Amino acid sequence: MSRFLQLVLDMFDTVTPGAATASGASAPTEITHKPQQPVPNSPSGATPAVEPLGHVLPPAQFAHPRATRRIQLGHSDIAYAFRRSKRRTIGMAIGPDGLEVSAPRWVSLGEVESALREKADWIGRKLVEMGERQRQLGAARIEWCDGVVLPYLGDRLQVLLDSSAALKKNSAQFEEAAPLHTLHTLRLGLPRYATPEQIRDAVQAWLMRRAKVLFTERLNHFAPQLGVQWQRLSLSSAATRWGSASANGAIRLNWRLLHHKLAVIDYVVAHELSHLRVMDHSPRFWDTVQSVMPDYAQRRRVLKEEMLPPWH
Repeated sequence: MSRFLQLVLDMFDTVTPGAATASGASAPTEITHKPQQPVPNSPSGATPAVEPLGHVLPPAQFAHPRATRRIQLGHSDIAYAFRRSKRRTIGMAIGPDGLEVSAPRWVSLGEVESALREKADWIGRKLVEMGERQRQLGAARIEWCDGVVLPYLGDRLQVLLDSSAALKKNSAQFEEAAPLHTLHTLRLGLPRYATPEQIRDAVQAWLMRRAKVLFTERLNHFAPQLGVQWQRLSLSSAATRWGSASANGAIRLNWRLLHHKLAVIDYVVAHELSHLRVMDHSPRFWDTVQSVMPDYAQRRRVLKEEMLPPWH
């Protein structure tokens, strides 16, 4: 079974759900939970047997919104989206909606379920982690209103609406925090009755302008050190990718990097510039990154683990 199996999970890249129809598959499997038999009373004077935790707690429930099949894995009841594909292996991906499974048409449903049971611990652990991540994202969601605070270069940025004559309509004015303080201010030339969408779009426009300036500066800083020359910078709004580089010298960087500290931004910049020398992720590539950033692994870890607020 292991030869059919390929696991696909990258917490940095969110899964994009596809069609969840099982071609040629039978109806969803119905799972019945049988009640556990009570543990007999222990003999007088003997230490009572400890009932397994799984017998006491109800089974965990995980349901994909487009689920077509269901399986019991340990003490988890999992409804997952299943589809047939042209791929040559069984693929498993866990995203915000839950578990998605794809398999070649020639692989039986029994083989698919065997593969899922083989990786039951991994699936259960990642579903719990993804659920916690989604709860944290929900708590961090930005409420676009006067006074909202969001992360900016590792500090905080407070957005204030200002329709006074001192600030032109639809303009933006940045006020850097005083020394030893971490709360910067961004004044927007918007009325106090501005809609959340207007506030969000005005903040995004300012961040993108700021990103273009800062990224250009950091590219020019690291390119000579790496012995490369970049040709063009464009900004990305991708939900799952921080940057990319093309052999022709074109660099794409996600403007939302401005939420991170400069040290993390520098890692992404050095990473993409290093691709102008090595267009893969071989040991030679990582040696190239390390040549200008000995602590790149620590910065990379922060990039993956630090929770940023969702914009939509």
